[in-house]
Amino acid sequence: MAERIHPADSPPTSGEHPMPKSVTSSPDKPAPQPGTYVIQIPKDQIYRVPPPENARRYEHLSKRKTRRSCCRSCCCCLLITIIVLLLAAAISAAVIYFVFKPESPNYSVENVAIRGFNLTSSSPLSPEFDVTVRAHNPNDKIGIYYEKGSSVRVYYEDINLCSGALPAFYQPTNNVTVFRTALKGSAIELTNGALRALSDQQNNGAVPFSLKLRAPVKIKVGSVKTWKITVKVTCKITVDRLTAASRIVSKDCDYGVDLW
Repeated sequence: MAERIHPADSPPTSGEHPMPKSVTSSPDKPAPQPGTYVIQIPKDQIYRVPPPENARRYEHLSKRKTRRSCCRSCCCCLLITIIVLLLAAAISAAVIYFVFKPESPNYSVENVAIRGFNLTSSSPLSPEFDVTVRAHNPNDKIGIYYEKGSSVRVYYEDINLCSGALPAFYQPTNNVTVFRTALKGSAIELTNGALRALSDQQNNGAVPFSLKLRAPVKIKVGSVKTWKITVKVTCKITVDRLTAASRIVSKDCDYGVDLW
């Protein structure tokens, strides 16, 4: 049983005089200070873990800490994996570059034969362009597979006049391939202002067009083929007339690739 020792100096009740009280003390038990309580609890009633009414709250906090720890570990593992993959890709790209020394292929428009332009009539046009393209692969150890699904379009200002596709073929190393593709359009309606502009430009011997080429290719490195890469070529060309005997006055081609 717990012992309770009351304060030594209790306040006197009305009409009573305070009576001194003595508290015995032993050598191993010092006397308590006046105005304090000393409560003794048996050791078997001291809880080393939360009492049952607080056990659920403790379990909830413990689970939250465990989930946070797991999330931190997963994030760290994912970050380390990404860094390792990026380093491996960078090292592989560097090895491929220094071993194979890849160079960009070159493209140019060599000739254009034009038909189907009647600038004196307001009826819809059916223009045809026979375009000769030169493709040069300057690489010593890299071949190029031109896949199906390519597109070639000719524009006058922002008007798509005709379209076609490239043939599918393989271009070996250190190779120049010249191919002709036929581009056709139908029911192309031009405004009177556009017809007058074309007529004036033809009289001046400088008719500008824009040719846009998109070709899916696969690169062959040794015996390995890459995934499909899209080659993009945009050529600004100017011809002297709108006939089959037209001659290219100026040309400027720009090209790039989409790796994905």
